Amino acid sequence: MKVGMRKPSLKKSFKARTTGKIKRKVKKATNPLYGKKGVGFAKSPKKSVKNKIYKKTTFSLMDIFK
Repeated sequence: MKVGMRKPSLKKSFKARTTGKIKRKVKKATNPLYGKKGVGFAKSPKKSVKNKIYKKTTFSLMDIFK
């Protein structure tokens, strides 16, 4: 498991910032579980726990400037 700073990815950062409100509204209208808290653990508990640990043990470049 990685500990420390995450490697920055401009491509992923740009994609996250440009995903619009309309796309999220369409997903929410078609999938009743989209965006609900705790659904990730219900769908894939192993992946959910792994992601939570990764998020707590690493930090991004933007976290340093905050």
